[in-house]
Amino acid sequence: MPMQTTIDPAEVAKFEAMAAEWWDPNGKFKPLHVMNPCRLDYITTQIAAEYGRDLSADRPFEGLRILDIGCGGGLLSEPMARLGATVVGADAAPRNIPVAKLHAEQSGLTIDYRNTTAEALADAGEQFDAVLNMEVVEHVADPAAYLRACHDLLKPGGIMLCSTLNRNAKSFAMAIVGAEWVMRWLPKGTHDWKKFITPDELYALIRGAGLDPVDRKGMVFNPITWRWSLSARDLSVNYVTASIRR
Repeated sequence: MPMQTTIDPAEVAKFEAMAAEWWDPNGKFKPLHVMNPCRLDYITTQIAAEYGRDLSADRPFEGLRILDIGCGGGLLSEPMARLGATVVGADAAPRNIPVAKLHAEQSGLTIDYRNTTAEALADAGEQFDAVLNMEVVEHVADPAAYLRACHDLLKPGGIMLCSTLNRNAKSFAMAIVGAEWVMRWLPKGTHDWKKFITPDELYALIRGAGLDPVDRKGMVFNPITWRWSLSARDLSVNYVTASIRR
C-alpha cells in the first residue's frame, strides 16, 4: 500500500520558495530568528525537567535522541546539537535540506538532515526521546493523523514540544494583517488563518493521538523591546505545549 502522508504540497511549496533565506536574520525568516530564544527557553527547560538534566552543564542533552520535524534550515536543530543531543532534522521541502546541511557543516556540527516526513519516519520504526514539532501542525493536511505519527515517533516517556497559532480575531490581525500585509515580515499567504488551532483544540488533538498534555504557555511579542517572552496567561496568538507519551 502507498505510504500515507499528511503533507500539504501547497504548504511545502511556500517554504521551498524561501529556502535560501533560512539563515539571513533580516530575511523572510526574521520573525523566527527573533522568536528563537523564546522557543529555545521553553524547549530546553521542558526537556531538562523531563530527563533530569542540568542546563548549566557543558552538554546537558548528551545521550538524548531528538527529532526536529519541519526543521527548515536548522534553527532549532543546531542548538540541540550544541547541547549534546543526537539530532535528526526532517523536512518535507527538499530545498531546505542542502541549506541546513551546509550551515551545520560550516558550524562544525553533525546533524542527520533528511528530506522525509513524520509518517515515513514512524513507518520505519524510528523513535526519539524528544520531538520538536514547532510551527508545523498548522501547515499539514490532517493534524490528527500527523500528531498520531508524532506519538509513534516518541519512546515511552518521551516528550513532544508543539507550537502553533491560536485562531481568533487577534491572531488574524497580528499574524496575517500585521506580519504579512503591513510589516511584510513574511510573504503574503504564508499562513492560512482557517488552519490555526485554538489551545483547547490542540489539547484535544494531542489527547486523541495518545499523548498526555502537561503544559502550555503563550509566546508574546513586545514591539517596544522587540523581544518574545513566555506567558502563563496570554495564549491569544502564539503558544507552545509540552506532551508526554506514557
